[in-house]
Amino acid sequence: MPQAKFMDPLTMWKDIYEKTEATWSEAIQDSMKKEPFSEGMGQTLNNHLQYQELISKMTETYLKQVNMPTRGEIASIASLVINLEAKIDDLQDKIEVDTVENETNNEINLLKISVINLEKKLDKVIGLLETSNEKKAPNSAKDKLKNI
Repeated sequence: MPQAKFMDPLTMWKDIYEKTEATWSEAIQDSMKKEPFSEGMGQTLNNHLQYQELISKMTETYLKQVNMPTRGEIASIASLVINLEAKIDDLQDKIEVDTVENETNNEINLLKISVINLEKKLDKVIGLLETSNEKKAPNSAKDKLKNI
């Protein structure tokens, strides 16, 4: 006995889809090219934008009533914080430069003090040499006189 062919709904749906898809696609494309469709889409877009603006205003009013910051206020504060961070970074850099300069100045001052101390010691040595030469000079003059 031959098997009875079973009606598969999925196969039927697929056949209907394949037969009507091109027709529907063409009809929709034609209707989208017409002016009334563009006007309707424009009006829908305008309505959506008005609705979104209304929601935005209502949200802002609500946030003010419950004493909460708005997105714009938070963005403003974020901008101020970023500017403040930049200023702090600049100050840190300046402090580092000043610290290095102060350390350099301190080292220079220490070197100046060392040079002054060395000059004083050299002056003492020169003074001692001069007094030593003066003591020897009269003696050597006396020695020369004795030899004559």
